[in-house]
Amino acid sequence: MARFLLGALIVFVIIFGGIFLHFVQIWIRAFAARAPVTIVNLVGMRLRGIPPAMVVNARIMAVKAGLEMSTDGIEAHYLAGGRAEKVVRALIAADKANIELTFQQACAIDLAGRDIEEAVKLSVLPRVINCPPSEKGRKSTIDAVAMDGIQLKAKARVTIRANLKQLVGGATDETIIARVGEGIVTAIGSSETYKRVLENPDVISKKVLEKGLDSGTAYEILSIDIADVDVGENIGAALQARQAETDKQIAQAKAEERYAMARAEEQEMSARVEEMRAKVVEAEAEVPRAISQAFREGKLGVMDYYNLRNIQSDTSMRETIGKKEPEGNG
Repeated sequence: MARFLLGALIVFVIIFGGIFLHFVQIWIRAFAARAPVTIVNLVGMRLRGIPPAMVVNARIMAVKAGLEMSTDGIEAHYLAGGRAEKVVRALIAADKANIELTFQQACAIDLAGRDIEEAVKLSVLPRVINCPPSEKGRKSTIDAVAMDGIQLKAKARVTIRANLKQLVGGATDETIIARVGEGIVTAIGSSETYKRVLENPDVISKKVLEKGLDSGTAYEILSIDIADVDVGENIGAALQARQAETDKQIAQAKAEERYAMARAEEQEMSARVEEMRAKVVEAEAEVPRAISQAFREGKLGVMDYYNLRNIQSDTSMRETIGKKEPEGNG
């Protein structure tokens, strides 16, 4: 039993000594770097599942760069899922570049999924993006039409830098590209003639910059440079030609409609003439009946009848002569 206890004690001493030596190395490194950490803190980190070496290295970097940083803040950021070493390196770079950036801001940017180191670098070294982007499947120019109807095709280069205060929740560079494109279209569209744009392309840049297109984005626009402007189609003339063709088709349709209505009216009038003729024939058929009725009632004598027949014969003769005279004259 005594041997078992002695063996267990030796094993415990060896394990405890190894752990102690491990923490002592980290403690000595922190102490030598003037960023002291207590052994209790190191053990607590291990128990909380935090790599003590990472925390100590991050604090050493901060202290050597002249930044005051506690291990509690680093531990809290690590437990929240952040990248503590990236945050510390970004804070050091921002401090050297005289960029205002607090530890809380850096942690928030990192937890938001942004690369805090790249953001600080972008604040120091601005980046140039093409508008529109040079990608397959996308238009290579921004097309707009001036007030005189001439189309212009423009390309722009936008210089941006990161705005650390709006990096969390701010729009990406896709929003910058869309807004710049919209501004170029508006600037060209408000120009009286395309020649003015070709003579002074910087007019577009000035009008676009005045709109504050970087509002609500994670970037600050430093400049907008018009890289190229080409003349496209005469959109105004093309639209006028299309309008004229449309007006022609409308006029033709209306003319055909009027012609159809005239034809229908003509047919209707012909039908009415035939109807009136039928009524005349019907009325003429009533004449013999009326004469007979007059004879029976004694209202018409024989001489009256003969006079009537003479008048009818004379009228018929005159009609026949009237029809033959034009042919003889011909």
